[in-house]
Amino acid sequence: MLTLILLIIIVLLLLIIVGIFFGYYNRIIRFENRIDNAWAQIDVQLKRRADLIPNLMETVKGYMKHEREVLENVTKARSALISAKTPQENIQADNMLTGALKTLFAVSESYPDLKANQNFLNLQDELTHTEDKIAYSRQHYNDTILKFNNTIETFPGVLFARMMNKTPRDMLQIPEESRELPKVSF
Repeated sequence: MLTLILLIIIVLLLLIIVGIFFGYYNRIIRFENRIDNAWAQIDVQLKRRADLIPNLMETVKGYMKHEREVLENVTKARSALISAKTPQENIQADNMLTGALKTLFAVSESYPDLKANQNFLNLQDELTHTEDKIAYSRQHYNDTILKFNNTIETFPGVLFARMMNKTPRDMLQIPEESRELPKVSF
């Protein structure tokens, strides 16, 4: 009778441990899927912004004939973003494009006809909305990374994460050089 009770307790403990393992396994997999989804959302917004650039460039070209370097930098940055293969390459290209667009809009301030052009204003507004969506997507991505990292770095999740060979993921960060305002001189 005592051995039967002991056997039942051992079986229950094993079932609890197996249940906890599967619970953490599923939680970790769900977080990884959310991270992939969050990155895909960022990628969609980056692509949307890259798709707006040619229209913006065509509108601007007629007005900014003397700003060839600015236009070339935007074009190079867009090409780098489109050809990026990894998230890290995407981030670097995105930072390059963000800086080039800041410079473009800063230079456009000295062209009153361009600033009044309805097509330019619409494209600028579209880019602003897209930038807001990118910022939100980045925040969601980082929030998901935080939850994932907290799960695999705290007890008992750390035990299961080690068994699954899961390591913490890096959050998206804006490099210092991208935080600076563009310097424009006339």
